[in-house]
Amino acid sequence: MSGFVRELERRAGPALRLEQRSGGVGCVVWDAALVLAKFLETGACPLNRRAVLELGAGTGAVGIMAATLGADVTLTDLQELQELLAVNIENNRHLVTGSVRAEVLKWGEDVSGFRPPPDYILMADCIYYEQSLEPLLKTLRELTGPDTCVLCCYEQRTVGRNPEIERRYFELLQVDFELERVPLDQHDEEYRSEDIHILTIRRKTAVGDGLPAPQPSSEQSCCLLGTVGAVK
Repeated sequence: MSGFVRELERRAGPALRLEQRSGGVGCVVWDAALVLAKFLETGACPLNRRAVLELGAGTGAVGIMAATLGADVTLTDLQELQELLAVNIENNRHLVTGSVRAEVLKWGEDVSGFRPPPDYILMADCIYYEQSLEPLLKTLRELTGPDTCVLCCYEQRTVGRNPEIERRYFELLQVDFELERVPLDQHDEEYRSEDIHILTIRRKTAVGDGLPAPQPSSEQSCCLLGTVGAVK
């Protein structure tokens, strides 16, 4: 399979060098991955020494960026993408200040090897296959703990069944999770677009005995954002 390298500039130090290949949607760096990777560089989310897991990592752009910011990262995707992930980890290992590894994870299957729950789960452009919605949601429910912050970045697409798939995904997601949209002005100044959205997603907290749900503390893994908008 032919390959070509895409460079992703960083605010400090050399650019990431990400090999891309022809032959599949997981083999290229999509715009949503660029937006999320550069959002991590804004410092809104404390990543140093945090446990991070990326779902549908593809080339590994987002997770590897997190590893350069001090996170301990597990990149996950299907078996056929492991070799590409290994190449990109090796290409950028000298930039990593945390740690990074790649593992096979097929949505909907056993996640016991990925416990305890990570501080962050990263997702970029993972919601465009209708048949993957239920398996993805199952995996999210089983991977997240009460303090896990999911960062989901996606490009809003208007062709074909994409709007219906997005609507269905967020409808199902909000059964178990609370969603908030990160305002565009909090994205990276250069890597932003009005049709690419970043959401923070957290498990709903069960409330008992009439007590209010606890709010996440500054020591927990939530992003340090300003005003965010609820997702309708």
